Amino acid sequence: MDFPGGKVPITPQMKFISESSEKRLPCYRVLDDDGYPIPGSIFEEVSKELAVKMYSSMVTLQTMDTIFYEAQRQGRLSFYLTTAGEEAINIASAAALTLDDFVLPQDIPSKQFSASISISIRTQIPQAAGVAYSLKMDKKEACAVTFLGDGSTSEGDFHAALNFAAVLDAPVVFICRNNGWAISTPINEQFRSDGIASKGIAYGIRSIRVDGNDSLATYSAVRAAREMAIKEQKPILVEAMSYRVAHHSTSDDSTKYRPVEEIEHWKTAKSPISRFRKYIQRNGWWNDENESELRGDIRKQVLQAIQVAEKVEKPSLTDLFTDVYDKLPLNLQDQEKLLRDAVKRSPKEYPCDVPI
Repeated sequence: MDFPGGKVPITPQMKFISESSEKRLPCYRVLDDDGYPIPGSIFEEVSKELAVKMYSSMVTLQTMDTIFYEAQRQGRLSFYLTTAGEEAINIASAAALTLDDFVLPQDIPSKQFSASISISIRTQIPQAAGVAYSLKMDKKEACAVTFLGDGSTSEGDFHAALNFAAVLDAPVVFICRNNGWAISTPINEQFRSDGIASKGIAYGIRSIRVDGNDSLATYSAVRAAREMAIKEQKPILVEAMSYRVAHHSTSDDSTKYRPVEEIEHWKTAKSPISRFRKYIQRNGWWNDENESELRGDIRKQVLQAIQVAEKVEKPSLTDLFTDVYDKLPLNLQDQEKLLRDAVKRSPKEYPCDVPI
């Protein structure tokens, strides 16, 4: 199967690799592009209720992305990142967890999401290993789970976290979205290893590569990873292969560094939402009427969330500096003074309703 970075063999068997291999690691897959289960595939069965909830959540995420992206272009948001083409990774993996598990980061309701958007790179990976070790010490029947992108694996925190988790046998599941690009840098310019799963193997962590556009495969792999992490009290690495259909953020134009035809191909022929819809519709769990009603309801909810967020009073500039330290250090005091001076010098460049 063609993924960014080269061809990857497909297997319907769910196999976690514990030893390195000279060949490229296979990619676990359950559903083909038309939503049909691959003959001989082994996967965790999902009920109608769970399947519909997973699909509805994927559509919700897709709708949020569309509306928030448009809102940013209208000047109603300062910055936004979408997850277009990667909906199955986020939703299917979350569906495989329980309320006892500790997720870093965790999802938030659309109301809170619309009021506060931020981005952090790999900062939560070492913390996940630490949280997992804490769960182990407290003998909790749960694991820590953290999400990261392929670009994060080029940072030192990723390697420190994996080594820490492996050495201390921390029950943590690292879920890496390998979507082929770290902003404008393709994976073949990031590392020479066979993707991300091989990095886990190098640290002695049981790893698996899964088709991240396949909801059932992702759900099954993460479900099995969670059970192993808790039962064996060891870390697991899941590499979810996908493709970033959208721009990296609203500050990026990905057509400058990759073909439009390639983007459209993954957006249409490889859509995880379309693939899973075909599966649940074929099972008699979904129809066009359900689809229309769902998308209409979600659109209303997201638009309402934005309207509510826009009415909230903007925070004071002071809040930029006072949310970490009990006593503000001198360097932040200097930065705050410089910012306030800049606002006073150029009031037209800053919102006039921001409390100073």
